[in-house]
Amino acid sequence: MTSPTLDVAFVRRQFPQLADGTAFFENAGGSLVPEPVRKRLIDFVSHSFAQPSYDSAPSRVSRQKIADGKRLAADLLGVEPEEIVLGPSTTLNFYVLSHALRPLFQPGDEVIVTDQDHEANVGAWRRLSEFGLVIREWQIDRKTGELRLADLDKLLSAKTKLVCVTHCSNVVGSVNDVAAVAQRAKKVGALTIVDGVGYAPHHLIDVRALGVDAYACSAYKIFGTHLGILWVHPDLAKRARPQAHDFLTTVPQTLNPGGLTYELVAGLGGTGDYLDLLYKHHFGSGDNSPRTRYARVFKLIEDHERKLGARIVDFLKSRKSVRLIGEDGARAPIICFTVAGKTSTEVAKALFDRKIAVGHGHFYAKRCVDALGVEGVIRISFAHYNDDAEVDRLIQALSEILPS
Repeated sequence: MTSPTLDVAFVRRQFPQLADGTAFFENAGGSLVPEPVRKRLIDFVSHSFAQPSYDSAPSRVSRQKIADGKRLAADLLGVEPEEIVLGPSTTLNFYVLSHALRPLFQPGDEVIVTDQDHEANVGAWRRLSEFGLVIREWQIDRKTGELRLADLDKLLSAKTKLVCVTHCSNVVGSVNDVAAVAQRAKKVGALTIVDGVGYAPHHLIDVRALGVDAYACSAYKIFGTHLGILWVHPDLAKRARPQAHDFLTTVPQTLNPGGLTYELVAGLGGTGDYLDLLYKHHFGSGDNSPRTRYARVFKLIEDHERKLGARIVDFLKSRKSVRLIGEDGARAPIICFTVAGKTSTEVAKALFDRKIAVGHGHFYAKRCVDALGVEGVIRISFAHYNDDAEVDRLIQALSEILPS
């Protein structure tokens, strides 16, 4: 039986913002929102805006819609809802987690961070140096931007207690072998903390199979609402110091100071509705589990994005004035480059003028950009609603803008 290909025209009809004619290639900064998410969000605010803690009819309805959002977040990572923390952002989730884990460490213990990561998975852990922990930096190859496992091996020791790494760099675009990192960390008794923000929009994740101890991603980059999703291994969550009110003793409340933003959590359930809509359109109805349905949909997404990304990479390689960041191999649809004689702002502005949205600068991965020795990069990042016609527009625009 032949596997279907992604029906991009059908996909695009689910994203109202695409109607304005802009080719949107800055999806690593936040994806557009599909119609099912918008409907869930508006429905909750309009009809279900009640405190969910009680047993009144409005509370029960509110509680169920919030539970749908939690369930979706858990299904994206292959875990249970009670293992998921939903906070305002990945940055804040990591800061809370760092405070929760700090009592587990002693002065002189070592923490490994990279200079490839977004600052969310760097800054929080670096601040542990204020309590006597030693920060070791796993540095990228200055030419390619890649992390080498051999360099990690040189840093690991019996003193290592934490290894913090990105699953996919939001600048280099490379997919790091976090399972291999976790295996190495376990051998010295260290925990592995992973930032999956750049990876999660393109692949269905199984955090238990990765063997990591905590994993974070951002719902608003997976066609959802503006929330950060954090999974912490249940054994580690029980050891962590509670960060909420003293009388709140149950995970995930202990790792989420303050209440949930109920309307955003309820709206997140629409991401599940959207994935199911794609499943039904491409595969028909079925009684498969959500994880099975989502896996088939994400395979369509991966194949489509890979083809689009290859077209841009091939074009950029053909221009002598372009420095493409990262090596060929395992790459998410995040493509960064620089242009000789032009700043990232200049190139981006020329694309903006042509109604093509890209990113430029350092994207809060400033240490990575600095290590590469550039002032900033231009970022082209795909989502599955991008199509070949938009790539044609982008290549034509770059042909006009870039030196040969």
